[in-house]
Amino acid sequence: MAILLAQLMIVVDGTVIYTALPAIAAELGLSTATLSWVPNIYMLTLGGFILLGARTGDLLGHKRVFIIANIVFIFASCSAGLADSFPGMLISRACQGIAAAFVAPTALSLLMLLFIHGPARERAIGFYTAVSGGGSALGLLAGGILTSWLSWRYVFFINLPLGFLLLVAGSRYLPASDKERGRFDIPGALTCTTGMILLVYGLVQTTQSAASHVVISLMAAAAFLLVFIVIERRVSQPMLPLSLFRCPQRTGAYLSKLLLVGGMLGTFFFLTQYAQNILGFSAFDTALIFLPLSLAQFIVVIFALPRLASCFSHRSLLIAGLLVASSGMLWLYNLDSRALQFADFMVPMLLLGTGSGAALVPLALFGVSGATTAESGAASGMVNVTHYLGGAAGTAVMLGLSEAVHSFFSSGISDGRQMMAISASCAALFFALAIVISLLTARRGSPRHSHQI
Repeated sequence: MAILLAQLMIVVDGTVIYTALPAIAAELGLSTATLSWVPNIYMLTLGGFILLGARTGDLLGHKRVFIIANIVFIFASCSAGLADSFPGMLISRACQGIAAAFVAPTALSLLMLLFIHGPARERAIGFYTAVSGGGSALGLLAGGILTSWLSWRYVFFINLPLGFLLLVAGSRYLPASDKERGRFDIPGALTCTTGMILLVYGLVQTTQSAASHVVISLMAAAAFLLVFIVIERRVSQPMLPLSLFRCPQRTGAYLSKLLLVGGMLGTFFFLTQYAQNILGFSAFDTALIFLPLSLAQFIVVIFALPRLASCFSHRSLLIAGLLVASSGMLWLYNLDSRALQFADFMVPMLLLGTGSGAALVPLALFGVSGATTAESGAASGMVNVTHYLGGAAGTAVMLGLSEAVHSFFSSGISDGRQMMAISASCAALFFALAIVISLLTARRGSPRHSHQI
C-alpha cells in the first residue's frame, strides 16, 4: 500500500497543478507561455533524472533512497506552496521533480522485491499500472477541488501529510534491499535533462522571442542530446543502454506512449484554462469534467483488460484503445463552444478514459518485452520517462503551434477557444501517429516477459 501511495502521489503531482493554473497565473501575473513551465519543469526533471534514480537505488539501497527522496519531496512541496514569485515556484517544482525521480523507480523496485512471482505479482502490477494511469486524471480532479474549496497552494500542501505517512510506513514495512557495485552516470543524467529543457524552452518561445534566440536554444538542445548519446555509448554502466532501442517493438511503444501522453496532457493544459477563463467554470466544475475520464481509466485497467486480454492480443487492445481515444479527442474538438455545460464533456472524456486505459497497459508490456536482465530496469524506467517527457513536450508543441496560428491568422474565434481547438486537433494527430507506429512495430500476440514491468 505504501508503494502504491507513493506512485499515486508522484503521478497526481504532475497534473494536480493543471486545474489550479488560472488561479496561479492571476496571483503571480504569468502569461500562458510562462505558466506552462509550472507543470513542465516538474515533468522534465522527473523524466530526465528517473533513470539515474533507478541506478541510485541499485547502488545505495532502494529503501534508503525511497525515504531520503520522500523527505526532499515534502520540503520541496512545502516550498512550492509558500512561493510568492515565479522563480521561487519554478525552483521548488524542479526540486519536486528531481525528488520524485528517485522515489518512483525505487518504489517499483521494492514492489518487485515484495512480490517475487506468481498471481500475487500480477495483481500488484495491475494495481500499480492502474495507479499510474488513473493518477493523472485523479490529479486534475483533486486540483480543482482543492483550488475551489481552499486555495491553489493546497495542491502542494496536500503532499505534507501524504509524505509523512509514506515515511512512517516505509520505515516500518518496506524491505531492505542488497546494494550493487557500480558507478553513477551523472553526466548522462545532466546532459539528457539539460537537452530536454532547452528543447522545450525553444518550442515554448517560438513566438515569444526572436528567431535567433529560438534557433540557438534548439541547436543547444540538439548538442546536449548528442553528447548524451555519445556518453551512453562509451560509459561502462550507462544510465540508458542504447541496446534497448534495437527492438522495434520497444522503441515503438516508447514513441507511442510519448505521443499518447503528450496529446492528452497538452490538451488538458489548455482545457482547464478554457473552461475557467472562457466558459466561466469554477475550479471545482472544471475538476468534474475529468471525473468520467478517471473512472473510465480505473475500470478499464482493473476490471475490463484482464478479461479482454484472454480473448484479444495486446496489439489489438492497443490499437483499439488508441482509436477510441482518438474519437474522444475529435469529439472534444467538435464541441460547440457557445453554451457548454458539464454534460457536454462527459462522452468525450469517457472515450478518452476508456481508450487511454486500454492503451496504457499494452504499451507498458511492449515497453519491457524481450529486455534482458541487464536491460529490464532501464526498460521499465523508459516506460515512466516517456510519460513525463511526453507531457512536457506535448504541451510545448501545442503552445508553440497555437501561438503561431494566433500570430499569423485572424479569426472570430476567441483566443481560448482557438487554443483549445488547436490542441485537440494536434492531440488527435498525435494519436493517429501512435496508431501507425503501433501497427508497424507491435508484434501480433502477447508480449513476452510482461512480469518485468
